[in-house]
Amino acid sequence: MKPIFVAIDTQDVHRAAAIARDVAGVAAGVKLGLEFFCAHGHEGVLRIAEHETPIFLDLKLHDIPNTVRKAVESLAPLEPAILTVHAAGGRAMLAAAKDAAPPNTKVVAVTVLTSLDGADLADAGVSGTPAEQVERLTQLARDSGVDGIVCSGAEVASARAAWPDGFLVVPGVRPAGFDVADQKRVVTPREALSDGASILVIGRPITGALDPARAIADIAASLSREVIQ
Repeated sequence: MKPIFVAIDTQDVHRAAAIARDVAGVAAGVKLGLEFFCAHGHEGVLRIAEHETPIFLDLKLHDIPNTVRKAVESLAPLEPAILTVHAAGGRAMLAAAKDAAPPNTKVVAVTVLTSLDGADLADAGVSGTPAEQVERLTQLARDSGVDGIVCSGAEVASARAAWPDGFLVVPGVRPAGFDVADQKRVVTPREALSDGASILVIGRPITGALDPARAIADIAASLSREVIQ
């Protein structure tokens, strides 16, 4: 499987469609988040899917089990390749999401957002380090029957050790030299893959480039060269 999903964070459906077209063939797919979905809903997702690229629907669902089940059922006609829910929703909610998802949709549980650090967790009443919280939520996700988790590159190695066949999604990935922006726990694409990531989510280094097609091609080529070496 190609390792890069491109995060398209925009309300502009024409811009999103252009990026999806530019990265098709090199990317594993594109990730559409809450900003895009709130602006365009199902029709917007279908518009992007016209470019025959798999859709990662990053909505981070988090509610009582029955509500999440019904939400996933309403999304099922879109047949996303990947769908996110929050691990903090608990075992019953995670199981309900997986049960309602289409057979070919991977349901992955978000552990600790890459924009958060230990101080942020403490402010929210969560004890321990981000790594300890990811460890707890990884076990919960695995036990619930979902396909995998979302975690930062800082925790993916330990998550892989705990869940050898899990589908591990690493966002907040930045090629060397790129601004980390609002992310706090970032790694390079090679570091994330070497430590056990199944797929990488890369946004602004590609979508903010003058030539997104060239940007993703350069990142993919660098990964291939490093694999060969």
